[in-house]
Amino acid sequence: MPPLDRCVLRPLLERHARERPEKEAVAFENGPSWSYAELRTRVAAVAAGLQRQGLRQGDHLLIWLPNGPEALLLWFAANWLGAVQVPLNISYRGRILEHVLGLADAALMVADAALLERLQGIALPPALRRVAVAGGPVRPIAGLDVFDAEAILAATGEPAPPRPIMPWDTQSMIYTSGTTGPSKGVLCSYMHYASSGMAFPFVREADRGLVTLPLFHMGGTGSVYRYLLHGATLVVAEAFRTGSFWEVVRRDRITCASLLGAMTAFLVKAPPSARDRDHTLRALTIVPLTEEATLFRERFGVEVWTTFNMTEIACPIFSEANPTRIGSCGRPRPGIAARIVDEHDCEVPVGAVGELVLRSEAPWSMNHGYHRNPEATARAWRNGWFHTGDAFRRDAAGEFYFVDRMKDAIRRRGENISSFEVEAELCAHPAVREAAVVAVPSEFAEDEVLAILAPVPGATIEPRELIAFLTPRLPHFMVPRYLRILPELPKTLTSKVEKHRLRAEGITPETWDREAAGLRLRRETLAREAG
Repeated sequence: MPPLDRCVLRPLLERHARERPEKEAVAFENGPSWSYAELRTRVAAVAAGLQRQGLRQGDHLLIWLPNGPEALLLWFAANWLGAVQVPLNISYRGRILEHVLGLADAALMVADAALLERLQGIALPPALRRVAVAGGPVRPIAGLDVFDAEAILAATGEPAPPRPIMPWDTQSMIYTSGTTGPSKGVLCSYMHYASSGMAFPFVREADRGLVTLPLFHMGGTGSVYRYLLHGATLVVAEAFRTGSFWEVVRRDRITCASLLGAMTAFLVKAPPSARDRDHTLRALTIVPLTEEATLFRERFGVEVWTTFNMTEIACPIFSEANPTRIGSCGRPRPGIAARIVDEHDCEVPVGAVGELVLRSEAPWSMNHGYHRNPEATARAWRNGWFHTGDAFRRDAAGEFYFVDRMKDAIRRRGENISSFEVEAELCAHPAVREAAVVAVPSEFAEDEVLAILAPVPGATIEPRELIAFLTPRLPHFMVPRYLRILPELPKTLTSKVEKHRLRAEGITPETWDREAAGLRLRRETLAREAG
């Protein structure tokens, strides 16, 4: 177990403020920049504001904000008190929002003003009593005490938790997509975050790391903690944008970053430029390791690494620099045991496909369960190993290769999608009798969403009308791109839909393509209102 000031956020930040007070700790895209001393002072002050609103050690704080200074300060301030941050995807709405709010066990939430209207008309949990509004006017919501977040963000003080915060305490609860049920809240300790951050062998104190992934995903929060652990500088962008990526790298002197498969494809497919090697970027992770990763390294002259990760684990498999085996995730890092097993948890031969299971020598360095879901926790951690639910194979050289998802989760452009949740909204349409959602390959990388539907007898499913029905009910990234309509879905003798058949058939000639029809849904940006 590492010392507290090498693992736990509060003592870690205090150490950096002592040892490197004037060094730039964090800069925000089109926003402020703070030294480590300034960051420590601001975090402590916001923690005092949260404490005055009743937040205590061990409590949960809901944070429903886009990337920016407020989201980072509230996360750090909650941890300063020993409380647990529970960030929410800013695309959540409807029944999905109801579910995650009900699971959060939080009395206090800080939300962006542009999101408030989504709380109207849904079943709010009894535990949630107060909402602080950031970035816009305060509007009343029935059943809630709504107030201006400035009461928190403009506070002053130096609060302290009643007992020391330990590496095994819960730092964050991050929602991950469900596979056979609704989304689960993954409990992540400080040791979990520290283990993930220290897994990256190329990060140095002198680095300036770019964070483009959202702070409600492990990809975003993990990146932040990675640079914080090393006393490096982190630059937080609101989102990844292909057109401005290299501009941001040059302007902010970025040396490290992480790219998902779709991002890599977008950058590689951009027209060549005389400035392709005129930048400061020296190393980055690309997940998954595709042919585009090799093209990226060769074109832009950047050191490339890859890894395998989920919200529940801590980058247990990592490559060497500039890996050449396409599809490889690398090898288990020191202290990690990894096996590929059959349905009985017996190891399969080299080259055979099975489920990847993991465990760590260091306690608390992976998730410690799913909040209020002991059954799912027991299933995932059966026989003392964490079961990833992902199909892998291993070659004779010891390299691990991701093969496919053994579950029904879909990953589209960095977002994890639960087929269960999309199917529930599809079936809420009056013309849809049953629905199955599967992944099909994207032309960029990762997956696209294919929905196979059967209509209610006598009804007709009109694709454009169905998309219009889904758009206000689902985050944009969960709305299916492809629709295929059948009289009835194929089923087993026990009436289970044969998703493997539908997945294998993929996009058929009669499949309707939303994007080919001119219906493109964009990532949300939150418009600010004056007032």
